[in-house]
Amino acid sequence: MLTVETRHAIHQDHAKTMDTDNLRKNFLAEGMFKDGEIRLVYTHYDRFVLGGAVPNGAELVLDKVEETRTATFLERREMGIVNIGETGTVSAAGETWTLDRGDVLYLGKGAGAVTFGGQGRFYITSAPAHETHPNKLVKLEDAAKVEMGEAETSNKRVIYQFIHPLVMESCQLVLGYTQLLDGSVWNTMPSHVHDRRMEAYLYWGMDEASRVMHFMGEPQETRHLVVGNEEATISPPWSIHSGAGIGSYTFIWAMAGDNVDYTDMDFVQPSELR
Repeated sequence: MLTVETRHAIHQDHAKTMDTDNLRKNFLAEGMFKDGEIRLVYTHYDRFVLGGAVPNGAELVLDKVEETRTATFLERREMGIVNIGETGTVSAAGETWTLDRGDVLYLGKGAGAVTFGGQGRFYITSAPAHETHPNKLVKLEDAAKVEMGEAETSNKRVIYQFIHPLVMESCQLVLGYTQLLDGSVWNTMPSHVHDRRMEAYLYWGMDEASRVMHFMGEPQETRHLVVGNEEATISPPWSIHSGAGIGSYTFIWAMAGDNVDYTDMDFVQPSELR
């Protein structure tokens, strides 16, 4: 029922030497969503965890994870859950929440075991936490909404901020998702880095044949990953993270690190990229 894969941190000089297979093994998370299972990726970037839970009409319980060496997974952690499937339920700390497609649930430090049910496809993100904040369900209509980009530059998009200081408090986890508008393909362009935080992108809502060309690496030493639906990229603090897709897609961004300032970005203009 529970599978955990560990990903160690990679130095940028090492990343320069990697071929396609090694880049994918270290920076792409595939196969996280399987019926009847919880699959997690435990990274050494700010001890960030990402993964999927697909109860498929039954119940799945996330409790003890050996990699954290704590009594329960959330003993010293907080969690953000996004339902990218049909309606499902999540239970923790004596409460049960119903999540429709696109809803986000925050669980604070010490929430205990987490039970997933229904037909949801739950994307899980988690980071260490030093204090407890209240559990909170954030519906799409309650998210902070930001419109960015232009049709002329093919990056017109809507950013929905859920676990974000404008909406609620958390320790270090920041989460939301970005939808590309019709005719736009570029996300997060111009690119940026933020040495103070790591980030992960889950691409979803894509056709089976569609792909996103996700660009990573140092600004003057870029690499790329070809990403399919429900696959995630792990972005180290030294790496840019932007992409262009074939057809419509949405991506969930989640971050952990020194601050929760969404605007803390060091921008890199396209003319500076190599």
